[in-house]
Amino acid sequence: MTEEREEFRVCVGIDWASEAHQVCVLAASGQVLSERQVAHDAQALQGLATALIERAGGQAAAVAVAIEVPHGAVVETLLERGLAIFALNPKQLDRFRDRFTVAGAKDDRRDAHVLADAVRTDRRAFTRVRLPAAIVLELREETRIHDELRTEWSRTTNRWRQQLARFYPQLLEVGEVEEPWLWALYELAPTPAGAARLRRARLTQLLRTHRIRRHTADSVLAVLRTAALTVAPGTVAAAQRHIGLLLEQVRLLHRQRQECERRLATLLTREELAVRSSTEGPRREHSDLEILLSLPGAGNLVVATMLAEAAEALAARDYTTLRTRSGVAPVTRRSGTRLTVLMRYACNEPLRNACPYWAQGAIRWDPRSQQHYARLRAKGHSHGRALRGVADRLQAMLIAMLHTRTLYDPARRGVHYAAA
Repeated sequence: MTEEREEFRVCVGIDWASEAHQVCVLAASGQVLSERQVAHDAQALQGLATALIERAGGQAAAVAVAIEVPHGAVVETLLERGLAIFALNPKQLDRFRDRFTVAGAKDDRRDAHVLADAVRTDRRAFTRVRLPAAIVLELREETRIHDELRTEWSRTTNRWRQQLARFYPQLLEVGEVEEPWLWALYELAPTPAGAARLRRARLTQLLRTHRIRRHTADSVLAVLRTAALTVAPGTVAAAQRHIGLLLEQVRLLHRQRQECERRLATLLTREELAVRSSTEGPRREHSDLEILLSLPGAGNLVVATMLAEAAEALAARDYTTLRTRSGVAPVTRRSGTRLTVLMRYACNEPLRNACPYWAQGAIRWDPRSQQHYARLRAKGHSHGRALRGVADRLQAMLIAMLHTRTLYDPARRGVHYAAA
């Protein structure tokens, strides 16, 4: 029996909140059976699950629960008890609410009722929520931590760059603030006056320690000892104090990012992700992980994000869902003779952030991706639009490879995919 034809005796709507959740329970006919608030604690949530199962005659699978937030303790408690959970986008809920009121009225009781009634009548508009495997949850958490660290890293290094530009732009001319060797150079010569006293031997040792070959000690000294900016008294001391605090944060973020990347690499070696297909045949079968890693530009971070955020689409070999969820599928608006194609914003944000990195890596190493990017740019598309086009084609190729259980082979890229 498919999910669309699955019969439920009880339909439940839960308007999620941080302290107490509003619950509305409907019979299959639409009759309101009960309305109440449930506290956000273990005992109350377990009691809710028990009461709902009793309403369905002791059959947990006969209860359909609709909720906007498809994760967290409420969802996981009900899933663990065997209830069917369906997630609805808040924008969809807003449209369903218009069935009950056109005046724009909104409250928790009405939203819970709307959710319950919508899952009763329009279940096809909902997404069935299932508990992912433990390894997928771990991957998802690590990739999201890495994304947060990357955002904080960019913010902090930009602030450090801004402080250096106030009085010491010479340092920015010899390296990037993201490079550890520049941090050590700043500590050796924290001001233009300090650069004038810097010994050549110490600078040579620093460059050797950090394996910097694009500079020599003389070339670095020549830049650092150029005329200093004229600044107000106290500016240098104030900026140094600020830079000292920022430098500690930069080093901490650098270590945390490295640790996160090591954990991701370790997770990708776990046996749960390396399970091979049992399909018999003369050719060798490959796991989804092996296939993903074989693609051009797909490093550990991109692969981990794909496995964590698009596990269901990959398992179903669903290209349409994958490109929609990752944001590479555009939004088309057509009315009469007017046609507008827009970037898709309603998508999975971590997955959308990973696609440009994947596309950039592919453009760097794969001639076919380079050619496709050049064609899109020649048509007048922006850099971002061209990257999405490259990512879209890579995803189409990935789904084809998953269907055939084969690794990437550049010699077989003569097929032209319809997606651009």
